[in-house]
Amino acid sequence: MQFTGKSVIVTGAGKGIGRACAQLMAARGAEVIAISRTQSDLDSLRAEIGGRGICVDLADPVAARQAMLEAGTCDFLINSAGINVLESVIEMTDAGYEAVLGINLRAALICCQEFARARLSAGGGGAIVNITSIAGHRGFQDHLCYAASKAGLEGATRVMAKELGPHGIRVNAVAPTITLTELAVEAWSDPAKSAAMMVRHPLNRFAEVEEVAQAIALLLSDGSAMVTGAVLPIDGGFLAV
Repeated sequence: MQFTGKSVIVTGAGKGIGRACAQLMAARGAEVIAISRTQSDLDSLRAEIGGRGICVDLADPVAARQAMLEAGTCDFLINSAGINVLESVIEMTDAGYEAVLGINLRAALICCQEFARARLSAGGGGAIVNITSIAGHRGFQDHLCYAASKAGLEGATRVMAKELGPHGIRVNAVAPTITLTELAVEAWSDPAKSAAMMVRHPLNRFAEVEEVAQAIALLLSDGSAMVTGAVLPIDGGFLAV
């Protein structure tokens, strides 16, 4: 799974899974075009792995399209940008809906669209991996908009796989469980909170960001040349039991 001579756009590259993806792809030879809304994160990432950085708030659809045009024609796209606003069915607000669906679904679709347009102009080929969640498969308290955005992105992934497959563009998704980003480590460090969730994982642990990145790299690689339209759970068996 080497990517020497290839280029990859990573959204949400400043932190968490996106940053781990950028680090891994760079370590395997790819040129990384990192997209983040925080310039300091882009600066530290560039100092670490090189490549290019584009600072943009993907919640703005016009700015998102412009950022993708600035990124240029690349071989791969990893859609990692995402947020959550914890609201119940009764408490859902317009602002919460717009924030979560705007980033998790609309921005992801815009990035996929502009990536695909560039690839078609270049003759086709390439691969996309969208990052969804087990929350798109199971009902979690206060995750109404988040679940809708992730389930929607999985449906869109299958549509894109069908429409772009004839042009040699593969589109897949990964659905991680709780992944131990810096924020998640803090949020789930209390055993009283994590025990009920942990017991539903046959592997008896949550995912590390590097493990999610490795699975994404596999889906981008030639080793997955016949895989498209798939949603790969990275969940320690959560969805299987």
